[in-house]
Amino acid sequence: MPMGHTTTAEAGSGGLTATEHRLANGLRVVLSEDHLTPVAAVCLWYDVGSRHEVKGRTGLAHLFEHLMFQGSGQVKGNGHFELVQGAGGSLNGTTSFERTNYFETMPAHQLELALWLEADRMGSLLAALDDESMENQRDVVKNERRQRYDNVPYGTAFEKLTGLSYPEGHPYHHTPIGSMADLDAATLEDARQFFRTYYAPNNAVLSVVGDIDPVQTLAWIEKYFGSIPAHDGKPAPRDGSLPDVIGEQKREVVVEEVPARALMAAYRLPEDGTRACDAADLALTVLGGGESSRLYNRLVRRDRTAVAAGFGLLRLAGAPSMGWLDVKASGDVEVPVIEAAIDEELARFAEEGPTPEEMERAQAQLEREWLDRLGTVSGRADELCRFAVLFGDPQLALTAVQRVLAVTPEEVQEVAEARLRPDNRAVLVYEPKSPEQAPDADVPEDPEQEATVEAGNENEETAK
Repeated sequence: MPMGHTTTAEAGSGGLTATEHRLANGLRVVLSEDHLTPVAAVCLWYDVGSRHEVKGRTGLAHLFEHLMFQGSGQVKGNGHFELVQGAGGSLNGTTSFERTNYFETMPAHQLELALWLEADRMGSLLAALDDESMENQRDVVKNERRQRYDNVPYGTAFEKLTGLSYPEGHPYHHTPIGSMADLDAATLEDARQFFRTYYAPNNAVLSVVGDIDPVQTLAWIEKYFGSIPAHDGKPAPRDGSLPDVIGEQKREVVVEEVPARALMAAYRLPEDGTRACDAADLALTVLGGGESSRLYNRLVRRDRTAVAAGFGLLRLAGAPSMGWLDVKASGDVEVPVIEAAIDEELARFAEEGPTPEEMERAQAQLEREWLDRLGTVSGRADELCRFAVLFGDPQLALTAVQRVLAVTPEEVQEVAEARLRPDNRAVLVYEPKSPEQAPDADVPEDPEQEATVEAGNENEETAK
């Protein structure tokens, strides 16, 4: 990849470029040539996620993501998957708090097929959306919730911490998976109205990255997407702003069938797109980003009170981001012992800040992650869409590392002192059920109270 390694604050985009275009119907298009391998990635972000949902209809954005794979005007049933995979490509879709995306990676000579498929469902999904597909995908999503959330160890964590961190009525109070009750309540007309409101070209960004001819690619995009009408009825998302700190420590003890005690916590941190958010990312990387981090060294290596310890950042643009702490206890170690050590390390870090070696290592780690994302055509396509949808400028994706490398140790210490404190966190303590507490039968608890996420994917639900 003709990018080169970047190690200084002057690091740039490594020669990567992107051009921007806009169709008459409002569709934003971002193209980035890369002739290293004969593949092309298509990524389509719609500016709609779970934060746009209303009470009583949680999970609708994720349900609709699944419906987008159930056929469109000219592609019946499972045809989208069959055509892409039959052409040697791969595809999927995900839903988060802030967006829904769809993506294909194709042999370069099959790029036109992927563009046609995406345009067909953007323009004609309502022609194929019926009660049968609705019921089919409702059952798929409910089963996904059971398998990945309700019936797995620590499955309650993400939903519970989100509910504690963002108050009732806040657009981020519920997670993208939604509740069983709301999934049952969703109607075919709800889905149709959702499509009419959000699945319009002027509410989307399309990026194409890879071994492409930009002139031909833009001509195909105009041919297939250009006749799809815009829609101006989208309501503005509800305000997600909150005070910088929660103001108290919220806490819940969860007794479930889990293999070990665990301490999980969510800290309210600065919004994505800000310098303070980059500083917070560096702070959490020093504290819990891998086996060289402070918390791992203290809890796992030195004290041996935990078998795993991690601290990561869930970046959010429309609300305070979430710092996610996850520690699994070792043996019979009690959670208060672990919590006291964590608080001691956080207080020391807030007082002293990172060492020069820690700062260099954390910046290098985030730089490597940035390079990994931009190092594949699919990763770069996704990043270009992300910065276009959330921040209005896809070019920011190519220079994001500059902003991380420009953050100072003083800024890292400042955000740690201001935010990583006991009165700015929601805490879950998991305690294993004792044998006498075990239920007589496998009866699931209230599904509205259970959820989790896969590690590193706290913000997304994925089509299968």
